[in-house]
Amino acid sequence: MPDRPRLSPAIADVRRAVRGALEGLPPESLVLVALSGGQDSLALAAATAFEAPRAGLRAGAVIVDHGLQSGSADVAARTKQQAEQLGLAPVHVERVSVRRREAGAVGGSGGPEAAARDARYAAIERVASQLGASAVLLAHTLDDQAETVLLGLARGSGAASLQGMAAQRGIFVRPLLGIRRATTGQACRDAGLEPWVDPQNADPAFTRVRVRNRVLPLLEAELGPGVAEALARTAEQLREDSEALGAFAEEVAEDLAEPEDAGVSLPVAALAANPPALRHRLIRYVADAEFGVSLTRAQTLEVARLVTDWHGQTGVDLPGIRASRRDGRLVLQATQERPSDGTQ
Repeated sequence: MPDRPRLSPAIADVRRAVRGALEGLPPESLVLVALSGGQDSLALAAATAFEAPRAGLRAGAVIVDHGLQSGSADVAARTKQQAEQLGLAPVHVERVSVRRREAGAVGGSGGPEAAARDARYAAIERVASQLGASAVLLAHTLDDQAETVLLGLARGSGAASLQGMAAQRGIFVRPLLGIRRATTGQACRDAGLEPWVDPQNADPAFTRVRVRNRVLPLLEAELGPGVAEALARTAEQLREDSEALGAFAEEVAEDLAEPEDAGVSLPVAALAANPPALRHRLIRYVADAEFGVSLTRAQTLEVARLVTDWHGQTGVDLPGIRASRRDGRLVLQATQERPSDGTQ
């Protein structure tokens, strides 16, 4: 591996993206790269090793060994060596235990990749806290974003899913959401880096792999180039709209909500006067903020019927909550304090 790779367009693009992500971080603070050894994270690690010192920052890496594949410890050790050769320090390998589950759709509830993802994020947060890192850089690319949006469309998951991955959430930062996977691969080749190729990335048993290798190429072939970029733009626009509407719903909820025994209530007249998008968001926000419950669209619509299509129903049972209409108010209460039948 050359010590000073030539500055190719691909290397420059990745470095520029990282440079923007590092702006505003506290001087001399530690930034970690979540490093798998694949081409995306390896290109990110190389760019961070170059850019962080120039921004007055320290750069290290965290490598998570899930232990789900034969030889995973060897892959982690090789990746650690690559990170150290790039000049990253500290480089921490965290081994986690992930219970094997039946294969299913990537990202699906209870699927193996969902379990691995949860364990990975928990491990990364734990290491970041231990090392006092100010940020963790994740290597998701524009292609990953497009796949996420397309999967959300297929599931009918609504705006929360279609807005894809945030560029920043808490300590996690995704500098490469505007960079194509082909660019990270070229950056690795130009820098003389040899990424690890995860065999699961070619396994058609996973829905995301089929989207990556079959569906998106087919859409590009039939509709013309630019489908991935269009999906990523859609995610960005939806995120902007969703964040604005979410902030507005939070303000309205704080004005309207009143405490109830083991719960909270909202005035039916005010809910009915709002458009459905805001009414539904208010219901979901209160359920989440008060009870920590994320309502599905079907559940939200059932609760909303107590406002817009009420014919004396006694209420709607939800996970850990009962919603009812009483004295002109929509009441949400923990099921431990379930209201008596016959409420109005």
